[in-house]
Amino acid sequence: MDDEVLVIGSGPGGLSTAAELGRRGVSATVLEKGDRPAAAWAGRYDALRFNTSRRNSHLPGAPFPREWGQFPTRDQYVDYLRQYAEAHRVRIRTGVEVDRLDPAGDRWRVTTSQGEATARHVVVATGLANRPVLPEWAHDPGFGGTVLHPDDYRNPAPFQGQDVVVVGAGSSGLELAHDLATGGAGRVSLSVRTPPNILFREVGGAPSDLPVPLFLHLPDRLVDAMLAALQRRVVGDLTAYGLPPAQEGAISGLKRRGAGTAIVDPEVIESIRDGLIVVVPAVTGLDADGVVLADGGRLRADAVLVATGYATGLDRLAGHLDVLDDRGMPWARSAQEALPGLRFVGYVYRPGLTGFVGRQARRVAREIAARGTAGPPARDGSRRPASQRPTSRDRAASPG
Repeated sequence: MDDEVLVIGSGPGGLSTAAELGRRGVSATVLEKGDRPAAAWAGRYDALRFNTSRRNSHLPGAPFPREWGQFPTRDQYVDYLRQYAEAHRVRIRTGVEVDRLDPAGDRWRVTTSQGEATARHVVVATGLANRPVLPEWAHDPGFGGTVLHPDDYRNPAPFQGQDVVVVGAGSSGLELAHDLATGGAGRVSLSVRTPPNILFREVGGAPSDLPVPLFLHLPDRLVDAMLAALQRRVVGDLTAYGLPPAQEGAISGLKRRGAGTAIVDPEVIESIRDGLIVVVPAVTGLDADGVVLADGGRLRADAVLVATGYATGLDRLAGHLDVLDDRGMPWARSAQEALPGLRFVGYVYRPGLTGFVGRQARRVAREIAARGTAGPPARDGSRRPASQRPTSRDRAASPG
């Protein structure tokens, strides 16, 4: 299998990159480890909806249908990506997991579960949420119940009547706690280590993310203050329920660590005020019957749902190439070459990610088409010059 371009991952970044290349007459094949396009999205929980509105979140030239409403669901989005791939005649090979990338003269050698392939250009688009992350205590074999990550959760049906502790107060943690509490689970507790900023999907009937493109170009301190004031006015003070104000502003947290703000619907917060979800301190460990809390308390649990996020999982692919930072993120986050012939698309923290990676894909396709062929890749271990690594401004402007 030898191609001009190999694209790894069939999410929005991978599909749009291949589509944009095809428009320019460049042959590209997408490699997907799952059994279908957008397999990672298809495997998310049933109640998942976008946190950002359809107008900020679609791929360039492919708007979401208006009848879907402002915030597409998981199933709508998976169908959208499938139809996008079909409309643009994107060539996808499913069931192919990529294990490693290596320079090979003027090409790249791609080691996969189906053998080796080579290509002049490789575009990695496996996404920010590629590998579930669990804390060390979650692997304690002494716990008699079930420990799972949101990656393994679909709906509340298996948890009827059970006591469940949800760990993590991001968007997923809050939404899944609400899904469980209103879906027949017994006692639902939400374990919070760092209180988040909380914003509603809609404010006054309008999507709350509409001004985000402007916010990204304003001073962080100003945007943090504006969003904090909005939270006080719309969400209210939740200190009495165990959720005091966040210590870091919404936009500052997004830019620094890609987290810090939970985007939910009002009924999620009402379920906390109504006592359907009880906020408890951080979980520090497990015992035979449940969880151990940071204040020394213990809480019985049949199941612990650990919503502690994801990692990029890029270390196996490219860790030996010295193109990743200490968080496993590519140094080159603005879709420029990390090494000659190697690019990463979609590794940015920002709302409206689908629309943004679509624009990155267009830039990548334009540059590859203009170049025709790549020069020889740099040898293993060569790092991008410091002058070419992203600045804090690049990271800010460079998740929907």
